[in-house]
Amino acid sequence: MSIILQAEKLYKEYKTSSGAVNALNGVDLSIEKGLFYAIIGRSGSGKSTLMNVLYGIHTPASGEVFVKGEKVTKFDPKEAIRRGIGMVHQHFMLVPSFTVAENIVLSREPKKGILCDRKEERRQVADLSREYGLEVNPDDVVGDLSVGLQQRVEILKTLYRGADVLILDEPTNNLDIESIEIITATIRDYAGTVIAISHDREFLKDTGIEREILLE
Repeated sequence: MSIILQAEKLYKEYKTSSGAVNALNGVDLSIEKGLFYAIIGRSGSGKSTLMNVLYGIHTPASGEVFVKGEKVTKFDPKEAIRRGIGMVHQHFMLVPSFTVAENIVLSREPKKGILCDRKEERRQVADLSREYGLEVNPDDVVGDLSVGLQQRVEILKTLYRGADVLILDEPTNNLDIESIEIITATIRDYAGTVIAISHDREFLKDTGIEREILLE
């Protein structure tokens, strides 16, 4: 297996009213292509901070990150997406009044002249859905979908932007049983690289976790 994402000696601290708090203390990470990883650890161990560094939301105080062997010099979500790192947050970034297709291609719509090509948009989303085995109806309005299906739309939106690595932040938080079953099936059927933060051990077991990374 090839290494797709690597971190070496990552340090990150936050300043508080009572002084500096170490969020990451020399974290090393090595992610192989095509495997499902779970980041585990007690509350405050730096799980979310690590994911936010990998996705470019935070810049580490020191240490290095490599994507596909290339050193990251700019920590920014747009740069992370360009390098193939996608993140699905606990709070979805979808427009409820838009269709599934409109949400997935938002800001990257296929054009016909100067206008959006809605027919091509639906075709691309349908093809993407079939490719990854993540069934959605391109014409459904997102606000009418269950939370589990909305999360599937978020994942497809990330894949549409070329993600090779999916980072999932507590994917089963506040989901009902039906929605958990949907997202479990979604991740189990996805053949790409997944890194998940989750306290839901049943979810991790059912989705076929292959590696655990413990943060102390």
